[in-house]
Amino acid sequence: MEEKLVPEIEAIPQLESIYVFCPNKAVHEQWAKKIPKVKGVYTEINPICEALQIDCEQCDRATISIKYNATDPSFMYTLLLKEALLEIDDDDNKSIEILTAYCRENDIPGNQIQRLEREYRVHTPIWWYTTPYFLYSTLNRGLRLMDVEIILKMGFFIRQLHQDIQKLHDEQRTKNIITDSPLKLYRGQGLSLEDFDKTNKSIGQLMSFNNFLSTSLNRNVSLNFAQQALKDSNKVGILFHMIIDPTICKKSQIPFADVSPVSYFKGKEAEILFTTHTIFRIDRIKQIDHEHTDRLWEVNLTLVGNDDHDLNELTTHVREEINSKAPRRGWSQLAFILLKVGEPAKAENIYKLLLRKELSDIERADYYHKLGWAYNNMGEYSKALSSHEQTLEIQQTALPPNHPDLARSYSNIGIVYKNMGEHSKALSSYERSLEIQNIALPSNHTDLASSYLGIGNVYHSMGEYSKALLSYERSLEIQKIALPPNHPDLATSYNNIGNIYDDMGEYSKALSSHERSLEIRKVALPPNHPDLAQSYLGIGNVYYRKGEYSKALSSYERSLEIKKIILPSNHPDVAR
Repeated sequence: MEEKLVPEIEAIPQLESIYVFCPNKAVHEQWAKKIPKVKGVYTEINPICEALQIDCEQCDRATISIKYNATDPSFMYTLLLKEALLEIDDDDNKSIEILTAYCRENDIPGNQIQRLEREYRVHTPIWWYTTPYFLYSTLNRGLRLMDVEIILKMGFFIRQLHQDIQKLHDEQRTKNIITDSPLKLYRGQGLSLEDFDKTNKSIGQLMSFNNFLSTSLNRNVSLNFAQQALKDSNKVGILFHMIIDPTICKKSQIPFADVSPVSYFKGKEAEILFTTHTIFRIDRIKQIDHEHTDRLWEVNLTLVGNDDHDLNELTTHVREEINSKAPRRGWSQLAFILLKVGEPAKAENIYKLLLRKELSDIERADYYHKLGWAYNNMGEYSKALSSHEQTLEIQQTALPPNHPDLARSYSNIGIVYKNMGEHSKALSSYERSLEIQNIALPSNHTDLASSYLGIGNVYHSMGEYSKALLSYERSLEIQKIALPPNHPDLATSYNNIGNIYDDMGEYSKALSSHERSLEIRKVALPPNHPDLAQSYLGIGNVYYRKGEYSKALSSYERSLEIKKIILPSNHPDVAR
């Protein structure tokens, strides 16, 4: 029966491995050898359990997030989310309740959830991370996909695991277990043929790991993991050979520790665990001699600092913007980052909670302003207008008449009025904003750029294209002086200029502007950010007007794909 059943189910794409349990191994081994997904034939349960544990760990290792050139914006935003999470001091009981409720909704085995509830404080975060339970795979899936819901639900664990690694690192420094001498570490895993090709093409360039990175002092342990990956004919076995300079780790605030004494496996893997967001340079790749395969390779890596990559300038600027516009650390900064990454509904929930706390007038006004921003991005314009008007009301009492924050509120009200189609009210609000900014701010301040951008949007909606283009170009002129070249605000200006040229019938200029906008957004924003959908929509519109319908359709489909992922089903942009 098994001989007939297994070939039929082998083609199921979700099926990774098949294990045969039978009383007579010799009878079943012959047919099992012909089926690649059959990983072994067993007559006892314990060896199957051991094989399953190895395969589960191998599967988890193969899903670790690897980025090339360290310029993927999800690296920056998960780093900034982590930095905000590290500043939050949660109630452990409540955090575990929230996490376990999420796990029950997502089919995590009940016995694992119950054990976490009973014993979380009995073991260290390092122990929980290294145990073959759902925490490891769930957390790494969240970091790999930049799944904000998972990252938020596991925020307390991210923080405690980072702190546990830092504490152990400091102890091992004191005992000279860790010194400033370079380390040779190893990591074995499988890579898809596509990712291996990317690695080959990236020699001399950078690659990064978003997740907590597990490595080993023992080459043979890591080589075994690489060899296990060869069971899948679509994968290449990779042995990462890493050179680590501890002084770079210290400077870049990347703690690591020998977790062998405290991990679930108690020294079996000689494991060195790093906190998240490590960056390496790919030095060389060489084939490992093996009598049975040509799919086993060693990749030599050298750790580099967090300041040694192309995204650093933008990361620094965005971090400064966060500290400036959300100076209160913890939940306030976390909510602001959620707005930046296109998660307004999650930001809304946090701002509502913050507004229940005892606050100064300025803090309350700021949270209403951010809440209005969230509502506007969700398409709930009446709520957005109400929030911004509450902000303005507080500011008019608490601040002098020409304070820049008042200008920002008038500008935000202008944005909402424009989205509601009330152009004269929008223009009036923007002009009041610009009037204050010209008195209170230097001529190249980004707030002036925002006001010119808003005025351009209103003129565009009114069909006054020449005035709109003039305002957009004035905004872009300021942004080029004040912002790094890959800042998303520049992309917004290029996008708007592209829309104007499109409406004016100057399609080559329109396409050029939209492509520049998309180029920046791909570097500066997470892969499913709504602004990327906006760029694809703009490009689609230009191709449609030019009569290049297949290209237009492709762009429209990409735009809609992103909107369906990131926006609520009733958002105006999805219907559009």
